[in-house]
Amino acid sequence: MIERTIISLSLSAMNETQDRNWIVMTHVLAALGAFVSSGTAGWIAPLVTFLARGDRSPAVRAEAVQALNFQILWAIVTLAGYAAVCILIGWLVVGVAWLIAWIVPVVAAVRAMNGEPFRYPMTAGFIK
Repeated sequence: MIERTIISLSLSAMNETQDRNWIVMTHVLAALGAFVSSGTAGWIAPLVTFLARGDRSPAVRAEAVQALNFQILWAIVTLAGYAAVCILIGWLVVGVAWLIAWIVPVVAAVRAMNGEPFRYPMTAGFIK
């Protein structure tokens, strides 16, 4: 009985570690995608995480959905900025959106590494 409890506890700890790794990787890769693509492709990593692990872990699903919603919104803002470049304010919009799209996920990744939950600011509920 004691052995079964120990095995159960170690499996639970391993699942928590895997969940945390998936969450951290989601945020880091979202930031990297946003950085490399000027703010337009940060949604890819959260979508992959959502599809790969969303049905297995409620914690991973919740973090992936938040990151996905955030990145979709800021990709739209970035694209709107590119559309507004002809009136010059677009460059400012693109620059600010690009910074927000990769800095906020870095903060989320640091929080996730510390085991703290993170709630994305300035986001919309596209995916539930």
